[in-house]
Amino acid sequence: MTNTYPILLFTYKRLEVLKKTITALQKNELAKDSDLFIFSDGPKNSKDEIQISKIRTYLKTIDGFKNVHISASIDNKGLANSIIDGVSSILKLADSVIVLEDDLLTTPNFLAYMNNALNTYKNSDRVFSISGYAFDLRHGDTNPNSSYFLNRGWSWGWATWRDRWDKVDWDVTTYPEFVKDKKQRKIFAKGGSDLNAMLDKQMSGKLDSWAIRWFYHQFKINGLTLYPLGSKIYNDGFDEFATHTNGSEKRYIPFLDTEHSLKFNFPAKAEIHKGYQKKFQNKMGIVARIRSKIETLLLKNKL
Repeated sequence: MTNTYPILLFTYKRLEVLKKTITALQKNELAKDSDLFIFSDGPKNSKDEIQISKIRTYLKTIDGFKNVHISASIDNKGLANSIIDGVSSILKLADSVIVLEDDLLTTPNFLAYMNNALNTYKNSDRVFSISGYAFDLRHGDTNPNSSYFLNRGWSWGWATWRDRWDKVDWDVTTYPEFVKDKKQRKIFAKGGSDLNAMLDKQMSGKLDSWAIRWFYHQFKINGLTLYPLGSKIYNDGFDEFATHTNGSEKRYIPFLDTEHSLKFNFPAKAEIHKGYQKKFQNKMGIVARIRSKIETLLLKNKL
């Protein structure tokens, strides 16, 4: 492969999970051929300064990549602004990016999968993003390197192209019309029963998320996301220090790719796979969300 796209890694204050993320990423065959851009967010308060200082000392020791670039923010931007600013800045230099947060463990073929998919669908405008993570949606096929398209993206190890990212309306200027349109809200909910509530909270200032605005834009343009049947990502971030992931992880345990093949089966046509779409909607439906909340409550009661 001649093209390797930049890897962007966003981190805050969890040193131990960050170390695991880096160690897993270093085991990727394409790591040594890839530029790694690390964005270290600044402290929210004086208590965080010590931990972030440790993070930044560790960052200077990282090797195993073509180049390692460190951007250390003085101020606390928060995850949403960090990702929007960081991705936008690197996409001024590159056509595509691969994005990770500091609690995501990658399989050794993660970079190969992402780079191959970016090259395969770079001229397919309907393909909005590539996801490295996938729910366990096995539907007859058990080949971990099979892939399929869904109508919603995911934020745990993903990739996209400049020409798609640059068109996102981060201010969501169409929201006033959308919030009154019951039909459109019903269609949006086909990507998950959480989406409308997340968008409403974002627009009312109760949530600060880049991802929901990203998902909404994908919905508006009828874009698709490519998923691997065998997840190339395992989320290691379900703990009390997580910013956005905590509680029960049962629903999110993937069918993890343990074969690590470098041969991938990509769909020839960019269209939703109805079987996987239905299973995904079940995973993201109201019943599954209620079950997950109950599991989270039971988990907290045990602590």
